[in-house]
Amino acid sequence: MSEELISKKDLLELAGISYGQLYRWKRKDLIPEEWFVRKSTFTGQETFFPKEKILERIEKIQTMKENLSLDELADMFSPNVANLNYTKDELIKRNIVSTAVVDFYLEQEKGSLQFNFTRMLEVFVLEKLLQSGEINLEEGKMVLQVLKDHASIIKQKNCELVITRKLGMSSCLLLINTETYHFERGTKIVATLSLMTCMEEIKAKLL
Repeated sequence: MSEELISKKDLLELAGISYGQLYRWKRKDLIPEEWFVRKSTFTGQETFFPKEKILERIEKIQTMKENLSLDELADMFSPNVANLNYTKDELIKRNIVSTAVVDFYLEQEKGSLQFNFTRMLEVFVLEKLLQSGEINLEEGKMVLQVLKDHASIIKQKNCELVITRKLGMSSCLLLINTETYHFERGTKIVATLSLMTCMEEIKAKLL
């Protein structure tokens, strides 16, 4: 599975933005450094971007910058959210998680009813996957274990969660800054989820 790339020239034209805007957003960390992919072409080095991700991000920036400053947007898109803390009831009220999924999460984790951002992300990922019907409860436990085992990496990197099945057996992988991945024949990709996108969705609900 290879991500479609778009050249910088085509991106500026398609999104209707200037070179200056693009690099100002990069300096403000609104667009991750790793999305600037440099490749050799017959004209020399050119910059490309993951097409779907960059167009979605630019659309969000353009929609939200009317109400938020670039610094506020940077806080929202940044994975570093150290001081956020919400109760179980607040998360339900803000539609981050349903009662059934948060109860399942707490049953597995046996933690407190206060949620820092790491725990919010874990329960939000479970919410998305369980409510969509893409995974079952046993697979939910496996996903939760992967998220907990690698919590420190997830906060710093552009990570993607991939759930696969083969011959009735499920696997959960955490991919970091990955453009392409391949599995053995007969493996079905059940779900893929960008954890950075999940973080942004949570922050949008908290704003």
